[in-house]
Amino acid sequence: MFIILGIVFVLLYAAIVFYIGWSGWSWIKPVVSARFRLVYILLLVFLASSLILSRVVAGSAVLSVIGSYWLALFSLSVLLLPVIHLIVWLTKLSRLPRHAVQKWSGIITLLLLVVLIGFGSFNAFNPVTRSYDIVIDKPGPENGELHIVMASDMHFGYLSGAGHAKRMVKEINALKPDIVLLPGDIIDDDIVPYKNKGIGDILSEINAPLGVYASLGNHDRFNGEIEELISLLEESGMQVLYDEAVQVGDWLTLVGRKDYSDDERADLAALTRGIDRSQPVVMLEHQPVELDIAEGQGVDLMLSGHTHRGQIAPANLITSRIFENDWGYLQKGQMHSIVSSGYGFWGPPIRIGSRSEVVSIHVKFAE
Repeated sequence: MFIILGIVFVLLYAAIVFYIGWSGWSWIKPVVSARFRLVYILLLVFLASSLILSRVVAGSAVLSVIGSYWLALFSLSVLLLPVIHLIVWLTKLSRLPRHAVQKWSGIITLLLLVVLIGFGSFNAFNPVTRSYDIVIDKPGPENGELHIVMASDMHFGYLSGAGHAKRMVKEINALKPDIVLLPGDIIDDDIVPYKNKGIGDILSEINAPLGVYASLGNHDRFNGEIEELISLLEESGMQVLYDEAVQVGDWLTLVGRKDYSDDERADLAALTRGIDRSQPVVMLEHQPVELDIAEGQGVDLMLSGHTHRGQIAPANLITSRIFENDWGYLQKGQMHSIVSSGYGFWGPPIRIGSRSEVVSIHVKFAE
């Protein structure tokens, strides 16, 4: 079955690449020599293979960057080209000169792609701060308040690198949090750029009196070096909760879960057995799943990421159908669920219909 699905995927991908390539050639053919056709085909094949090649050639930053921008071009082309071709087809009913329609449709498509990639890059690399105010009806610290700052889905790698990490640390510290929580997808599959770019040293500069805690996401697992990643994260001063529950001070319980894709993930009832549910319970759950189970086990605040809010619209329509809460705030019974669209990005380094973000949560407790 997996082989059949793989063949279907490859054929579908090849068909879409052919469609994109044919569209591009139909626009540039009038202004280039016929001898350029072979160069064009080879370039298209290289771009279409670049993301796969970046996985085969370990540690290839150039291929990874090229592959990521190809994926951006591919995604936007899939959305734009059918609309452009429909408009071109409709113009055949008019008296507009065919060569002029062909020329201007190509120019407009190119301009739209440039504008969308530029706009999407701005959204991806210029995060905003989202703020939430919630009340937990349990005793808290002496001052009755807690300021949590959350950042998820950094996907630190070749594109979301040291500069993005420094920006995040600066934004987090400017918010003066009591505690910082990072619910997964800290790296983008490959642990090499995390080490080579010194991102651990940058993250060690996060300041929070109650500490920095993290759970792992699905992309943290893909590298197959979980123990090394946990060790590197803990060297930077954070505590990784890998299916663990810990006490923070004498009044707060933090729970961090293995990712939902992990077959060895513990049952939440077993994981939280013995914790004091009269205290506030905050849980890091990378994927916003099983909200009803979390609420039933006495979790007061569940923090998640994973969805990226679709990253590129209209994918947000899909994530909103898959997840009960795919972005923002939802109250589930007595539990608060907050899902971040993430600080980084996966694949194409663009966001359209979503923004990279840091989340600031002001919690008040029962007096």
